[in-house]
Amino acid sequence: MILTVGTRGSKLALAQTNRTLNQIKQKRPDVEFKLKVIKTIGDKEHGKPLFAIDCKGIFEKEIDQEVVAGEIDFAVHSLKDVPIVEQQTGTVLAAIPKRDSQCDVFISKNKVLLGALPKGAVVGTGSLRRLAEIKFIRPDLDVEPIRGNVDTRIGKVHKGELAGIVIAEAGLERMNITNEITERLPLDQFPSAAGQGAIAIVAKEGNTQVIDILQSIEDKPSRAEITAERSLVLKLEGGCRVPIGAVGQTNGNNLSLFGCIFSLTEQKKISASAKGTLAQAEELGKKVGEDLIKQGAAEFEKEWREKYGVW
Repeated sequence: MILTVGTRGSKLALAQTNRTLNQIKQKRPDVEFKLKVIKTIGDKEHGKPLFAIDCKGIFEKEIDQEVVAGEIDFAVHSLKDVPIVEQQTGTVLAAIPKRDSQCDVFISKNKVLLGALPKGAVVGTGSLRRLAEIKFIRPDLDVEPIRGNVDTRIGKVHKGELAGIVIAEAGLERMNITNEITERLPLDQFPSAAGQGAIAIVAKEGNTQVIDILQSIEDKPSRAEITAERSLVLKLEGGCRVPIGAVGQTNGNNLSLFGCIFSLTEQKKISASAKGTLAQAEELGKKVGEDLIKQGAAEFEKEWREKYGVW
């Protein structure tokens, strides 16, 4: 059997797609794959920060449309790029393989730690969450929105255009360039985005033959973690324009969830956590979300949306 898989064409996208296909081949050696590279809105809109593009699903929408149309059999995405509220109609999140690192990392020239940067140094990131986290820890730094693939971002550091960048560790692992890392940022100070470090494999709803093949690399603990995290963000009605940290972690059949949100105008952070079982993932997300709302999360979200628009 030959299946066609859709992916973006960046080095990172191709690296994570090929690794995912190798994982499936180990379980299902009878299946062959054909890659189809598809350009998305996020690939075409180079001039704007990600949070300024007025569209959901900027890195997956066009690919999933081809899944629904039957042009491709399934798609491989970074899970944090898959919209929580408006997943493409007619698709299903068929499998989530074992998750990679949830952590962010800091990369700087000459391996200077984030805490040791001089006042006024410029740090780049494409994420409002990371912007808020950096400013919470180091309000004296300047944070600049950046775009581009991983190599481009790292190049800005090597050229001295930026003092450093904050980026996901998982992407560097998949591209085998972890030697670039200056330091791993602790999750308690830099809680990750919902789904960070996880891969989403999307198939057409009802395509049981393909879904069965993809399920061969499903990882239940990873599924529970991201279900809890996405449930939290859904409860808060958050998105790319609201800095929400969501960290699910499993230990056997136990699942813990930590969530937080940062203010825009003052150096404030509110947080909440809950524990339960893997089967309670969705409920844990709602519980932590409700706790954050009671503490004033809605007011924090209002601040960010007034500045960057409703998302």
